[in-house]
Amino acid sequence: MNRQAIIESVVQDQLKTDIPRMDIGDTVNVHCRIVEGDKERVQIFQGVLIARSGGGINETVTVRRLVDGAGVERCFPLHSPRVAKYEVVRRGDARRGKLYFLRDRVGKATRLRDRRRGLKHVAANKPGAKKKG
Repeated sequence: MNRQAIIESVVQDQLKTDIPRMDIGDTVNVHCRIVEGDKERVQIFQGVLIARSGGGINETVTVRRLVDGAGVERCFPLHSPRVAKYEVVRRGDARRGKLYFLRDRVGKATRLRDRRRGLKHVAANKPGAKKKG
């Protein structure tokens, strides 16, 4: 057995299986466990998913939100035990793999369109629409 196979077998039981489908541009709630002294609480960080990087146990997501007019970005390891759960609040339509350009935008310019399902095929089903072939 090679070294990579041994590492994968050890890491396999640490991977989370309850992660929802999150794409770039989605607004997500990240429920973080915060330990203060002997108490533990869950804090929700809501923002736009602007980047995903890495793979396997090393995969991370970068979430950005505005707090009092200033942009705050946090990078969360996807399979971290400090993260209680991920929730997708709304689906955003992004045409890029990374949304770093949102860092330069202010106010309403930071909004993304909603992703709508099934609208690509509506025009093909309309009566009078041209058919290919």
